[in-house]
Amino acid sequence: LSLRCERHQANAAKVAEWLRQDRRVGWLSWSGFDDHPDHQLARTLFDGRYPSILTFGVAGGEPASIDVFNRVKLFKRLVNLGDAKSLISHPASTTHRQLGAEELRRAQITTDMIRLSIGIEHVDDIIDDLDQALGSAT
Repeated sequence: LSLRCERHQANAAKVAEWLRQDRRVGWLSWSGFDDHPDHQLARTLFDGRYPSILTFGVAGGEPASIDVFNRVKLFKRLVNLGDAKSLISHPASTTHRQLGAEELRRAQITTDMIRLSIGIEHVDDIIDDLDQALGSAT
């Protein structure tokens, strides 16, 4: 396991735990949590490690989520995932923008969904960026 991969995983776990405790977050999904429906599958597939990708919605719904998406500073607004730098996307208005409401529902894409690909920056910088973006959105 490379150092970069270890840093991705450690950062993702810390960011996920931080988001899970934040009242401004309406919901959060990360396969590293024991209660995630695919936790055991991810554990098996990735040999006890978990991906650095997580999704969440801001408690204020779609407008607040879009505001967070627009206000991050450290995160790069890109639709690819798995980079050394932290990335953010709003699937309903980017990768899945051509889909109608029913197609989004079937794809399990909500309009408040933010997808994060956690990078290898210092975890405090990642959390600080999310904190300032969430603070301005609520």
